[in-house]
Amino acid sequence: MADETDELVDHLDDEVEGEAAETVKPPRQGLLRFALMSGSSIAGRDAAFWVTDFLNAAYYRRAEEHRELDDLRAAWCILTTYWHRNSGRRLRLTDLTAFHQAYGAERFDTSATGRGELSREQLLTGASALLGDWFPDALADDSRRGWGIAFETLDDRAAYDPASRMELAKLGPLSPEHAPPEDQTWHTYPPVELPSAESAIEVLTAPEVWPDLATEIGRFTPLRTGGLAGQTFEIDVAAGTDSGTPIFTRGYVTVTTLVTPDDPDALAAWFSVLNNGLAAFGDGEPAALPAGATAIVGFDLTTHQGHFMGSGHNRLGLYEHEGKTWVRAAGTWDPMPWHIKQSYRVAGQQAQHAFWGQGEVARQSMLHQLALRAAA
Repeated sequence: MADETDELVDHLDDEVEGEAAETVKPPRQGLLRFALMSGSSIAGRDAAFWVTDFLNAAYYRRAEEHRELDDLRAAWCILTTYWHRNSGRRLRLTDLTAFHQAYGAERFDTSATGRGELSREQLLTGASALLGDWFPDALADDSRRGWGIAFETLDDRAAYDPASRMELAKLGPLSPEHAPPEDQTWHTYPPVELPSAESAIEVLTAPEVWPDLATEIGRFTPLRTGGLAGQTFEIDVAAGTDSGTPIFTRGYVTVTTLVTPDDPDALAAWFSVLNNGLAAFGDGEPAALPAGATAIVGFDLTTHQGHFMGSGHNRLGLYEHEGKTWVRAAGTWDPMPWHIKQSYRVAGQQAQHAFWGQGEVARQSMLHQLALRAAA
């Protein structure tokens, strides 16, 4: 593993040195962490091809008009439940045998990736063979589902410790932005209407249900016990979803600040600092909290080293304005190092904007999925 790691970093170093002379070469440690951040933490690199093909068969390979987010979430849940029930070790190439037996070898034939698809019925039938006849009912039962896992019993759910996935994440240090504010990117996304503040807060403050808000381009999985304050999330991201063969990567964020009406001064200050920063350093960015609006909740999601957008943090703010409840995302980011900028330019920017509500494509926007879940 050490030899492979050094070879990978040396290769990336060579690519960086080939760029323009004024390009700053990123730290060797940062390059390595970014390079190894592909896919999900529950899958080893030798499992990447069949895990990707399974997700493609369940969702991405379908024509857009036939895609159902519930099927993608079911596919993720099958993978994550299988991972959990197999001692929480990373999925490997050897696990393909079990999926072959449950779903048929043709589904993972990489010479025919344009053909294989899995219907909802096939997903559940295969999951019953793979995991047990209990799985379809557990998948549909909110009380037996959490952290993206379906549990056979309520006791199994109560006994689950998300720290088992945290161990696989090998979390790097927090990496908030540190460049002068005028050199940072300040951006706010369009607000998304919510059915009510109470229903949205109920969802947001139960991190174990966040995987149920997964979109076709992003999925948050909590890695700690407890509520929202101090929670760390693994973010699985898919770029290039329109192609039917997306590219997967991941990053980590932690809730470093949470402000609520319990501390009205802190709540007002949080939105004031954000609005002032957007006004001073944003490129014509609108205020995160409109004039006359009433702040409800705000929190920061600060990146960890190796995040696919570099150093910074995103913010989510809830507010009431003109008789309606809204949620809005706003981000602040350092200038991106070369290796992150190229990846973001090619595959990440459109996905990032869509995920936080820009473009109002519900199947891509977590905030629109939050609104739908809160209305249910």
